[in-house]
Amino acid sequence: MVRWGLFLLVLCGSISVQAQKSVLLDKVVAVVDDDIIMKSELDNRTRAIGRRLQQQGTSAPPTEVLELRVLNQLVLESIQLQRAEITGIRIADDLLNKTIANIASSNNMTLEQFEAQLALEGETYAGAREQIRREMLVTRLQQSAVDRRVRVTELEVENFLASKEGRTQSGAEYLLGHILIALPESASEDEVANVTARAEGVLAQLQGGAEFRKVAVAESDGRQALEGGVIGWRKENELPTIAADILPTLAVGEPSRLLRTGSGFHIITPLEKRGGTQKIVDQYRVRHILIAPSEIRTDEQAKEISEKLYERLLNDEDFATLAKANSDDPVSAIDGGDLDWVNTGQMVPQFEEVMLVSPVGEITQPFKSDFGWHILQVTDVRKQDVGAKLQENQARQVIRRRKYEEELLDWLQEIKSESFIEVKEERFAELENK
Repeated sequence: MVRWGLFLLVLCGSISVQAQKSVLLDKVVAVVDDDIIMKSELDNRTRAIGRRLQQQGTSAPPTEVLELRVLNQLVLESIQLQRAEITGIRIADDLLNKTIANIASSNNMTLEQFEAQLALEGETYAGAREQIRREMLVTRLQQSAVDRRVRVTELEVENFLASKEGRTQSGAEYLLGHILIALPESASEDEVANVTARAEGVLAQLQGGAEFRKVAVAESDGRQALEGGVIGWRKENELPTIAADILPTLAVGEPSRLLRTGSGFHIITPLEKRGGTQKIVDQYRVRHILIAPSEIRTDEQAKEISEKLYERLLNDEDFATLAKANSDDPVSAIDGGDLDWVNTGQMVPQFEEVMLVSPVGEITQPFKSDFGWHILQVTDVRKQDVGAKLQENQARQVIRRRKYEEELLDWLQEIKSESFIEVKEERFAELENK
């Protein structure tokens, strides 16, 4: 007891001395509705952004300008975090952990290496984790508030696809093949006749089914002759002048007519094509029954249920009826398990692997995916041109992204104007009026 008493006396004396020497360690720089922003927050964020700019090789603006911009960022962040709290938006720990792991992985680091790198940059893992959580909250709030304000009309999609930018982004790409039969500038009539005959002979070989690359190596005088005449992939707006009009009219592997220029006769061919208005894909008409584990059903029990359903299907019970009564996929269950037409890459890997090897009409044995146990049946297969639909979707995404950014800026200004903001330092006073 004596030791503890002595310790407390010493501690109290120490506190008394410290009180006499107290200095201002922190202060409020802004009040934002029900929140405050401390100078330490402003200093820490300013230093972090300064380090980031330095790492990127970007010159930072003057300190007073940078601090004003950082304070504005903190004010907007505070407003949004308070709104997220009011609307009940939460970030689950497992999602936060997964996000941090993905950030580390994208930087080719383990979590331990990520934490060590933060320490080198003067940041703590706990601080970085909290900042990531805050950013995720803000992003989720923005999506909730701004998405509903963005509308993309069919006319906007049509106009974008018809524009020069739309044609550039969505146009086809060609793997361009080229054969040149050179003609001297001052060629005599006999030389022109001989070169013309030679070029016609080369074209006849190609039209007769000869392999383009093999003919190019043997006959072409062009720079890419030894590469089989392959120039490389070119978008429609990047095609050579002589190819720009004719190449889009050719089928893959079809040689052009002889094209005469000052350097000689040219033959061009689209060796391959991708993008544009044509994209043929395999589609599968699929139905399934999903039995998923739950709080009251173990994975083993889900497997047993799916196996019993499989036996009933083999005994000619109706697939659609069993799916409606038993499937844990509420959307497809209503339609008897029907998933409609499915493209490759659309389903989870375990599901797609089974789908791709299943003969039409055959009911698969139960198999497991991330969602649970499936019984699957492919009812039909077809090839479908989805190029135009892909173009429309890409155009819609471009327009939506642009509109989203515009609406986000407007929304941020709105919520800022609706908030109470009091800046405690005169040098930041203009922030209240922005």
